[in-house]
Amino acid sequence: MDRIGFIGLGVMGRPMALNLLRAGHPLTVFNRAAERAAPLAEAGASVAVSPRAVAAASRVVFVNVSDDVAVAEVLFGELGVTSALASGGIVVDMGTTSPTATREHAARLADAGIDLLDAPVSGGEAGARAGTLSIMVGGPRDAFERVLPLFQVLGQGIVHVGDSGAGQVAKACNQIVVSATLLGVAEALTFARRQGVDAGRVRAALLGGFAYSRILETHGQRMLERDFAPGFRARLHQKDLGLIGREAQALNLALPATALAAQLMNALVASGHAESDSSALVRVIEALGGPRATGEAPLSAPSCEGEGTEAA
Repeated sequence: MDRIGFIGLGVMGRPMALNLLRAGHPLTVFNRAAERAAPLAEAGASVAVSPRAVAAASRVVFVNVSDDVAVAEVLFGELGVTSALASGGIVVDMGTTSPTATREHAARLADAGIDLLDAPVSGGEAGARAGTLSIMVGGPRDAFERVLPLFQVLGQGIVHVGDSGAGQVAKACNQIVVSATLLGVAEALTFARRQGVDAGRVRAALLGGFAYSRILETHGQRMLERDFAPGFRARLHQKDLGLIGREAQALNLALPATALAAQLMNALVASGHAESDSSALVRVIEALGGPRATGEAPLSAPSCEGEGTEAA
């Protein structure tokens, strides 16, 4: 059994690490904010003082940090993973980062005899806790097969998409579809309200037809209830859309629906709702429509700050 390390114990990383530990896998963990490692230590994990210390104790190192810069620091910094992970080791990046940076990281790791699997997820905190995440994986097939039993602890829909970066491409595609659908649901419910029709009944009608989607079901209900407690925070959705925009620009590829969603998400974050769930995008659509209808709140109103469970 490979010794496992886990770096990054945030909203998603901590429950994933706990699931690996509960499945009987010895685990060494690190988080920059050390207090986040406390529940893992209580459950029996070893707590390391740096990514390098995690790597020295591991053969497979999971990483779940915020962006390309953070991944590069964890892997290649002075106390990074590559300074201690032996040849034949595997790094599994479970965050959402750019395909371009992922391919660059994979090439650098390969020079040290280390495989990289990019394995972003969909399913949110609820899926992380339940071990039901969808996992989209890029990287060498033999490394995927070696890590597959660990992925099966974390999720159910596990797909090896292709070579390095393919997992991140699949996650970007997920965010493209989610963003366009989220915008459509926000527009539809706002249109119904402005027509003086019960938006809840409209949603119920749409759920029975071709307009059905998980976004309409889950985020549509959030919009109706004005429940914007964060599941997938607007600032993270903004980050993902910015990443997609930069990749599309490098390809000279027009993604007009995604670009529009990105601008509206920028407006949501700029209005003080960075920590709200991304379903709060409906506030921007409502604000663009002028005077508010019954049940709508001003765009500048304080958002809910509780912890939600749904994410893209």
